[in-house]
Amino acid sequence: MTKTIDMQGMRYLNLFEKITRISTRFFFFYNNMAIFCVPRNSLSRALGRDNSNLKRISEVLKKKIRIVTIPEGIGDIKRFVQAIINPVTFKDLEIKDNEIIITAGSQNKAALLGRDKRRLLEMQKIISDFFNKELRIV
Repeated sequence: MTKTIDMQGMRYLNLFEKITRISTRFFFFYNNMAIFCVPRNSLSRALGRDNSNLKRISEVLKKKIRIVTIPEGIGDIKRFVQAIINPVTFKDLEIKDNEIIITAGSQNKAALLGRDKRRLLEMQKIISDFFNKELRIV
């Protein structure tokens, strides 16, 4: 979810709606992957039979695509973050005041940070947009 959607993002959202027939305004990039967020009850419809919609969008955009459910509050943070960073895992996720702290092992921490902290910055923007909180990885 971005505060403002650029023209390229608008094209991606229009293509997604045209193929899946599900309207959404939550879209972002993480780790060179386009991620669309849909309501929980529309997830299977968005994926299509045998993930056909997912494959079709991926072929058109020539990018990896992931479809996750829209978080319904602070309680969904752990599930939401895990869905985005999958297959990388983390040990624990703590919510303190205005900060989210992800605890990960050394190997997983490196995967979460990325080269030049690129993935960390992307995830911080996502967490800030959805939950208005800061992210820290330890």
